Amino acid sequence: MLSLDRQQVIGYRVVAQGLLRDGSSVAKLAVLDFGVQDTSGSARLSLDARLARPTPVPSSVALAWTLRGAPHLHRRRDLDRLAGALWPLSDADALSRVDASGRMRKAGISGLDGFNLALDALRTIVTAPTGKGAASTALTAATPDGMHRYCRACQATHVFEMVLRMPTLQAGIELEPGTAPPVLVPRSGAASPHGPDVTALQGLIRSYLTLLGPGTDADVADYLGARRADLVEVWPDDLVEVSVEGRQGWLPAEAVAAARRRRRAPRLTRLLGGFDPYLQARDRDLIVPDRAVQKTLWPILGRPGVLFVDGEVVGTWRPRSAKARLEITVDAFAPLPPSVRDEVEAEAARVAAVRGVADVAVTWTD
Repeated sequence: MLSLDRQQVIGYRVVAQGLLRDGSSVAKLAVLDFGVQDTSGSARLSLDARLARPTPVPSSVALAWTLRGAPHLHRRRDLDRLAGALWPLSDADALSRVDASGRMRKAGISGLDGFNLALDALRTIVTAPTGKGAASTALTAATPDGMHRYCRACQATHVFEMVLRMPTLQAGIELEPGTAPPVLVPRSGAASPHGPDVTALQGLIRSYLTLLGPGTDADVADYLGARRADLVEVWPDDLVEVSVEGRQGWLPAEAVAAARRRRRAPRLTRLLGGFDPYLQARDRDLIVPDRAVQKTLWPILGRPGVLFVDGEVVGTWRPRSAKARLEITVDAFAPLPPSVRDEVEAEAARVAAVRGVADVAVTWTD
């Protein structure tokens, strides 16, 4: 079995994900092979961390509720294939993906029946740009009580959140960027899949392992929001087993040589957003061995940005807008040399540019 050490894996991922910032086109970035999460506008920062210069998101890149029901950017041409890859693999898998599983079981609604009910309804509801609230109200009227809950915030009964989100891609629906609450938009020319596409799913598995490998089937299942027991049934049989300091995982064969060549992470400084693709790896012990730091980076709510230097997480950062000025507070875990501080100042200027602000100030809380 091939053995790699932690530094090799980190160096491999940095290069595979494009963090050398040598990308010239948004649509060609490797991270779009498995999606870039866009929570509160986080995707723009993730893209900028990989582009030679700030570049607008083109119309060939779409926003949709996809992996784990979260909003992600994908190449528009990949959406039909992705819809098949993310189709639930079984009744149990469908139930595991929604927050209504207990209610649906009690009401005798199978996972796939519930998924298809919501899918068919959404195809008739969203035929023009539709606000999330209106879509949820219409979907509630079209589905049985076992898929509904009482919402104290709204003081109304409506479908569970994931009942709405999970079938939208398969229903040919994307999200209008920059809208809050989201506006659902029918996608022109979208295919109408009727079941899982195992070949497409295997391609998505390989994309995760290429960009965040070596990884296990549990890692990939958690990233996709799929049930592990179903995922192992379609696991590709041409992967290479790899050991990383005692933890076994898998890499696509074509990625093995690149991983073996790497000896350490490249020299770089980045201000990564809290939902950056690099931080989406499920083997958090490899990214940050310190469990206390892990709790800081991945809280239940309110993720900070990450100060990433030469392959290591060396601090966190948070932005605050004040009139026409962006204030960035950096909390370094240990003293940093002046050269790194200068690079952080330059990175902060890029963060400000992405957010459309001309003036930025950096405050250090060592």
